[in-house]
Amino acid sequence: MQWNKIGVIGAGTMGQGISEMLAAQGLEVVLIERSSQKLDQAWEHIENSLDKQMEKWAITASEKKLILSRIHKETDMRLLTGCDMVIESISEDVDQKKLLFQQLDALCPPPVILASNTSTLSLTEIAAATTHPERVIGIHFLYPVSRIHLVEIIRALKTSEETFALTKQFVEHKIQKHGIQVYESPGFVTTRLICVLINEAMHTLSERVATAEDIDMAMRMGYDFHYGPLELADRFGLDSVLVAMERMFREFGDVKYRPSVLLKQMVRAGELGTKTGQGFFRYDKDGDRL
Repeated sequence: MQWNKIGVIGAGTMGQGISEMLAAQGLEVVLIERSSQKLDQAWEHIENSLDKQMEKWAITASEKKLILSRIHKETDMRLLTGCDMVIESISEDVDQKKLLFQQLDALCPPPVILASNTSTLSLTEIAAATTHPERVIGIHFLYPVSRIHLVEIIRALKTSEETFALTKQFVEHKIQKHGIQVYESPGFVTTRLICVLINEAMHTLSERVATAEDIDMAMRMGYDFHYGPLELADRFGLDSVLVAMERMFREFGDVKYRPSVLLKQMVRAGELGTKTGQGFFRYDKDGDRL
């Protein structure tokens, strides 16, 4: 299959990263958001990301211009009809996602693959809202999208072999990432494991075993993590981590998934991480540590 144009719905942190990565791989991207204001904010973040790469001599000014030229900001979902695949990356709300996939199912002809970047929700439940559940699949990118070369390809109950094979081909040959096959389970592989680590890091901090800086340094230097678990939580968004933990706690009923009291307190205080500039650490408007 020829992959030329990909739709991305949702211009938040993950939607921005996915769009930038796809455009850098030579694909045309239709980035959809509800408002022009959110699209402009996303565009600014993508530009900042590319500028940082230029500062490190990773790309040239002409490459930056070319990448940006491939990203088309739109608010009209009807423009997705010419896409070869649509990747949804809106907030982790199952009802919103089901409604969206119902709309996509009506808009996009059956050969178009409908993918979700969900990290915890049931793909089977989302697919059930469509008339063609066989073309619904999960493509879970990890943060930061451009640097992490792993993608979870999640099969819903009715995902067809053809849909899986085409998606794996897209992931491994078109965007040059390694795809692992995952059968549906709450949190899949990566979210299920990392959330337990993040939660334990919060318990460790609450018990005053070590400071936030030292806990993260222990995992960065001791186990070669790119980010420590607390900074990773900040970058995921503490509200998103809480939602994921609560969902897995409900699904599995295991106390290891019960969210830390500290996590709940910080979310209630509005300290959500990079998106608010304050979490376990402080950040500037570009998401850099202060």
